Amino acid sequence: MPNLIRLIIIGLLIAIVASLGTALLHLSRGGQGSEDESRKLLRALTVRISLSLALFALVMLAWYFGLLQPHDLR
Repeated sequence: MPNLIRLIIIGLLIAIVASLGTALLHLSRGGQGSEDESRKLLRALTVRISLSLALFALVMLAWYFGLLQPHDLR
């Protein structure tokens, strides 16, 4: 089960980076007053925030249920 949690966490991190890339693409394409690109940019950033919150909740739940354990840095 912990391997599945790790794969989900890595997948969410990749999705967050992809969403940031999409937002950067729409930011660089959009000119002055381009409403369509602004909506796409807003949607991409909203998706990133939602994925980040989901990742935080998943990590907290996995830690609470003992699926993830903190370790020492030795």
